Amino acid sequence: MSTVTRRAFVGAAASGAALGACDVLAKGKSQPALHSLTASARPIDAAEHAQRLEKLQSLMQAQHTAALLVEAGSSLEYFTGVDWWRSERTTAALIPARGRTVIVTPYFEEPSIRETLKVEADVRAWKEDESPFERLAAILQDTPDGALAIEPTTRFFIIDRIRQAATRSREVRSGDELVRACRLIKSPAELALLQAANNVTMAAIRHVHGQLHAGLTNNEILKLVIAATEQLGGKHETTLVLLNEASAFPHGSATPQTLREGSVVLIDTGCSVHGYASDISRSWVFGSASARQRELWNTVKRGQEIALETARPGVPCGAVDRAVRAYYEGLGWSRDYALPGLSHRTGHGIGLDGHEAPYLVRSDTTPLQPGMCFSDEPGLYVPGEFGIRLEDCWYMGESAPQLFTPLARSLEQPV
Repeated sequence: MSTVTRRAFVGAAASGAALGACDVLAKGKSQPALHSLTASARPIDAAEHAQRLEKLQSLMQAQHTAALLVEAGSSLEYFTGVDWWRSERTTAALIPARGRTVIVTPYFEEPSIRETLKVEADVRAWKEDESPFERLAAILQDTPDGALAIEPTTRFFIIDRIRQAATRSREVRSGDELVRACRLIKSPAELALLQAANNVTMAAIRHVHGQLHAGLTNNEILKLVIAATEQLGGKHETTLVLLNEASAFPHGSATPQTLREGSVVLIDTGCSVHGYASDISRSWVFGSASARQRELWNTVKRGQEIALETARPGVPCGAVDRAVRAYYEGLGWSRDYALPGLSHRTGHGIGLDGHEAPYLVRSDTTPLQPGMCFSDEPGLYVPGEFGIRLEDCWYMGESAPQLFTPLARSLEQPV
């Protein structure tokens, strides 16, 4: 799909979601006006991108690494500003330990690539009957001796075809350590964009919370979330709306769901602002809550608090997960990620990707450092009944976690 077609498709989909949401609201309460919360948000500037490349190249020089191969994706955006997607037509950058970055892309995509490029770089285009892998292999030939590091999400066929095209062999190694060393700690500008994205998402959930009425389906509520997110200035990324028994499925169910008295409502949604993501979940009960629903909600709220109380600079990521599990298991919930209980990690890193390293899972030994950003989402799930998930994002401050959004106050005041 071309850039023009892709953008038109996205715009049409967004307009359709907004119109659908208006139809839903026509059946219920009137919709209050929403205003953008992102007008003052500023994208990462060229100077910060240049600093990122400088740090990366310094690390490569210290490790005797000749270059880092980065396919289209969030790391390409992080280092160069180029916001592109993956397809069968390869777009990739070769970042040498010294000298200018080189980006290889299809000939007809070069003008679009240059639109978001924020660093000094050569763009070498390939036409439809040419090989991008031969282009990349030739560029690599001009770099000094040393290993070729691979950005860890790069697809295998690209690496394999470059190897076949290369005229001399060299060590190929994972570039995960290099990328993590640059991306784990967020800058003040990154934190500001994460804050803006979280502001939008919290406002969207608050708006939708006040618009619900009996008879709405999960898909109709989804449309409300998308429309609110876009009106508030965020780029909608993903939303789960889980009702009733489906709330026990952490990532959703294909079964149609309808809002009724006593329904558990679980909304997990996120947007991006200039590429940086939010991820917030809220659960509540539509109407009167049962004692069991209230007990689970209060338990998960306490789980969130324990995660934040445990997280301190120098503490391993896994210790946060273990602390929450110790509390849950002491109340009789299942051990070792089993159900009923907390079947997923307590949280994940967040930044340009909605889920990124490091992770609040008990096997992750990464020490927490100021500037790292995470979700805090220790949900509880009872198959066949319901689930509760509360999720807020935070960053590690100099001495303690700093929340982007306040924790839910109570079952009656989740937003």
